[in-house]
Amino acid sequence: MTAVHFGRLRALIVKEFIQVMRDKLTLAMLIFMPVAQLLIFGFAINTDVKHLQTAIFDQSRTQESREMIESFTASNYFDIKLYAGNIKEVNRAVESGAAKVGLIIPPDYAQKIKSGREAAIQVIIDATDNMSASSAMAAAQTIGMLKSQEILGDKFRRMGFEIPAQAEDIRIRPWYNPDFITSWYLVPGIMGLLLTITLIAMMAMAIVRESEQGTLEQLLVTPMRTWELLLSKILPYIIVGYIQVIVSIIVGMAVFKMPFLGSKILFFVLTFFYVVANLSLGIMISTFSQNQMQALQLSIFLILPSVLLSGFVFPTEAMPSGFRYLGECIPITYYIRLSRQIILKGGGFEFVWKDTLALCVYIAVMFSSSIVMFKKRFVP
Repeated sequence: MTAVHFGRLRALIVKEFIQVMRDKLTLAMLIFMPVAQLLIFGFAINTDVKHLQTAIFDQSRTQESREMIESFTASNYFDIKLYAGNIKEVNRAVESGAAKVGLIIPPDYAQKIKSGREAAIQVIIDATDNMSASSAMAAAQTIGMLKSQEILGDKFRRMGFEIPAQAEDIRIRPWYNPDFITSWYLVPGIMGLLLTITLIAMMAMAIVRESEQGTLEQLLVTPMRTWELLLSKILPYIIVGYIQVIVSIIVGMAVFKMPFLGSKILFFVLTFFYVVANLSLGIMISTFSQNQMQALQLSIFLILPSVLLSGFVFPTEAMPSGFRYLGECIPITYYIRLSRQIILKGGGFEFVWKDTLALCVYIAVMFSSSIVMFKKRFVP
C-alpha cells in the first residue's frame, strides 16, 4: 500500500484554497448565497396568509354592519381595499385581482340581527390562489361563528332574546377554482418556472461556451452588429420556450383537467415578453461569468429566490413588505399573475396590461444593459 505523502497533500490543499480565494465571484457566492437563501426561505415560506385585499359593499350601513366589518379587519386577515357602491364594483375588484375577497352585507342585516334571526353575509373569494383562499375561508367562518357571538351576545341578553346557535350565516363563494384543485393553481406557475430555469441558464451558458471555444470572437470580427448577434442567439430559444409552454398547457388540460377560460392568442402573445425577459437576464449573467460553471451558479442563485418571491407556491400577501417589493423586481411574478388571470379567470388584456407593461419595462432595461455589458466584456 502506497504511503500518503503529507507534504504533497498539504501543497495540493493549499493550492485549491488559493484558487478558491482568487475566484472572487465563486467566493462571494459561497459566502452570501447560504445567508441570502436562508433569509428568503425564512421570510417567504408562510402558509398563514393575512392582510388580504378586501372589497366591501355595505348595503345596511348601520352600527351592526360596521361592527361586523370591524371584526373582519381586526382579525388582520382582511385589509379593506375598496368600499364599493354596488355589487358590480365588488365583482370587478375580484375579477381584476385588485381584491382577493369581496364582502357583501345585505340591506336587512341590522333588522335580522335585532329580531334575533340569522343574518346572511356573502363572502366572495378568489380561489385561483389556493393558500390565500383557504386562509380567507377559514378566517371568515371563524369570524361568523365566534366574533359575531362575542359582539352581539350582550345585546341579545339585554333585549331578552335567546342567543341563536349561529347569529351570522357566512356564505362562502369561492370563484374560479371552487373545488380548490391544487394542480390548477400550480400549472401556470410551473410554466413560468420551467421557462425561468431553462432559458436563463441555457442562454448564459451558450454565450460563455462560445467564448470558451473561441467561436464568439470569430463572430465579433465580422461586420455583424452586436444586437444582431444577440438577436440570432435569442430566436432559437424563443422557439424552445414556446414548445415548453405548449406542452405544459396540453398536459395541464389533458391530465389535470385544467380549464383555459381566456384567450389563447392573448396568452401566447404575452408569453413572448416573458421569454425575452428571461433571455435578456441570461445574456446579462453571461457577461459576469468566466466559465460555464459560473454561469450555471449565477443562474441558480437567481432562480431559487424567484420560486419563493414570485407567489408561485407561497402567496406574496404572506411575505414582509420588503420581500414583496423584491418579488416585484423579477419577471416571473408578473407572468404567473397574468397567466392565472387569463387561464383560470378568463381575464382580458384590460386585467393584465399592468403586468405586461412591467415585463416590457424589464426587457427595455435588461436588454439594453445586457448589450452594453456584452460589448464591454466580449467586444475587443
